[in-house]
Amino acid sequence: MCGDRQVSKGTKAGIMEDWEIYGEVEKTIDYAFNHKFFLNMYEFLKLKKARRIDAQEFGNSSTAKELRDIIKDLEDYIEGGSDEKHKQLREGYGHLGKPEARKIKNYLQGILDDAKRYGQERQSKKRRK
Repeated sequence: MCGDRQVSKGTKAGIMEDWEIYGEVEKTIDYAFNHKFFLNMYEFLKLKKARRIDAQEFGNSSTAKELRDIIKDLEDYIEGGSDEKHKQLREGYGHLGKPEARKIKNYLQGILDDAKRYGQERQSKKRRK
């Protein structure tokens, strides 16, 4: 049993089946906006012995989509502009300042990149055997 999900006998519950990674990333987003950068996604996946499919599922998840949306918003905020969209972004992210917004954007992008890299490396290791 993993959380309230059934795991059939003889199978190993993957990291994504218990949703641990999603909770960690959600907390990390909150921490990042408080200038705390704790999560090294690649090392986290390695520590949890995540499978390639786990990393791929994360990349296709709503949590990863949320990360991509935040990154896009931060990019638009950093770019600047005077239209209505940029005014809203300044209102939402203006307290950060552009250097801090850039730092957060790079950190969040690194999370996505690390998950993708982990999945690719796990795939290439499997092919070598």
